[in-house]
Amino acid sequence: MAERELQGTGATPRSGVGTVVWYGQDIELPDADDVTVDEAVERDRFADAVETARAELETEREATAERVGEEEAAVFDAHVQFLEDPAIEDAVDTEIAAGAPAPNAVDAAFGSHIEQFEGMNGRMAERADDLRDVRDRLLRLLTDGDRVDLADLPEGSVVLAERLTPSDTAQLDPDTVAGFATVTGGRTSHAAIFARSLALPAVVGVGDELDAIETGADVVVNGDAGTLLIDPDEDERSAAATDSGADVVEERVETTDGREIEVAANVGRPAELGPAADRGADGVGLYRTEFLFLDRESPPSEDEQYEAVREALDTFPEGRVVVRTLDIGGDKRIPYLDLPEEENPFLGERGVRRSLGPDADLFVTQLRALLRAAADGEGDLAVMFPLVASIEELEGALDALDDAAADLDDAGVEYERPEVGVMVETPSAVFVAEELAARVDFLSIGTNDLTQYVMAADRENERVGDLHDPTYPGVVRAIHRTVEAAHARDAWVGMCGEMAGDPDLTELLVGLGLDELSMSAVTVPDVKAAVSETSYSTASERAEDARNAATRSAVTNSQQ
Repeated sequence: MAERELQGTGATPRSGVGTVVWYGQDIELPDADDVTVDEAVERDRFADAVETARAELETEREATAERVGEEEAAVFDAHVQFLEDPAIEDAVDTEIAAGAPAPNAVDAAFGSHIEQFEGMNGRMAERADDLRDVRDRLLRLLTDGDRVDLADLPEGSVVLAERLTPSDTAQLDPDTVAGFATVTGGRTSHAAIFARSLALPAVVGVGDELDAIETGADVVVNGDAGTLLIDPDEDERSAAATDSGADVVEERVETTDGREIEVAANVGRPAELGPAADRGADGVGLYRTEFLFLDRESPPSEDEQYEAVREALDTFPEGRVVVRTLDIGGDKRIPYLDLPEEENPFLGERGVRRSLGPDADLFVTQLRALLRAAADGEGDLAVMFPLVASIEELEGALDALDDAAADLDDAGVEYERPEVGVMVETPSAVFVAEELAARVDFLSIGTNDLTQYVMAADRENERVGDLHDPTYPGVVRAIHRTVEAAHARDAWVGMCGEMAGDPDLTELLVGLGLDELSMSAVTVPDVKAAVSETSYSTASERAEDARNAATRSAVTNSQQ
């Protein structure tokens, strides 16, 4: 008998109630001892499966980008790369030459690579799931297996699985699926990211206890508390069924004592702008322009970038659109750019470091597009530089902006200089925040990276996942120091990391003095509601207690 309540990691601040449907792909491999292998035939079968898989991935990538978002769809690019990986192709060829049928050869070749990735940390460990996705796709094609249609589940289904791959999760329809839970996975897994984008209740990393729940059981998925409740009573079912989040508020919101807080959305591509506006976002607090560079064989032109930003400005004519300049490196790679293989890419050549180095030409082109859009778009444009760790880097970026403006002057092209800001993502940026703020209009705190660097805990490594929490005193104090430094120089301060989208932390952030919060569009209504219920004076007092706290639990207790 399963425990009545199981604990995992909540992925989305939503709850849902429904009936369990277990999902798994059981693929039966042929008995290699009973098969006579013709090497040429098996190699042709494998090549055909690869081509079919590539076509499927391209179709699914396009559909995911349209339905979920460009950032989430980018994972399919990695799947295509695995399909084309010479090391895997050679391993399959070796297995076939040794007498294995194509399906068995694929299973063996991918199995060794999956095992290697599982022994690594962080994002590299998560690549094991990507490899499983590609392997299972090929095996299904080679064995004529049926693919379970997750897009056609009965209404009110709660999907349980050992794990859900990106292509699995992208099929889930929030209008019919009540939620999902998985044995494995963390908050940064592909399944969790997709769940947030779809506003789908989800709990990941429940553990083997999940196996005790049988198909047909009734459960409540609480993606806020990170719990799975088995056999709920009528009150519990009713509470979950009505938990659709706060109402959409189109107007700007303020605290109970009159302090206005801008609540904006993070977006990655033009298709996400409309849904963000529909959720009541005041504007865009983070436009991830690197996603304009994906799914293509060459960089976007200046005109293409101009049009994309112009569309964002026109979507929010009364708002502000904060564009982050090209931020690649680390875990974000663009195939046609010559990115180095680095032992620790999060500490390597990424963000503004590339813009001032190997990608300098792309940087100036992008800045020209932004200056032009600022003059022509209806909304207000702001531009921020990512991963700035020194005054020298900021001054280099500002010089590049001046050069782009001079280019447009010489060409007689109309432009307007936008607000300029810096992302605070490193301890160094925190320590020189006042000097940075003296040179720009605003600072934007990226808590995902800031927490990673302050706590020395890889944000993709589940083994140190407990340390990747922005409520640790060191991170709270870094945020406060940044806000104080910026305000001392009359600069405003925003936040665009995941912390900004957690309604339970809204009072703390308001109390710390944040002027703007930007998040996934799905949580905009909840954060607006939290702001409207917060007293700034009370929040400030509690924030002082949080700043003085010595432990994470003390920070949490100060907010209760």
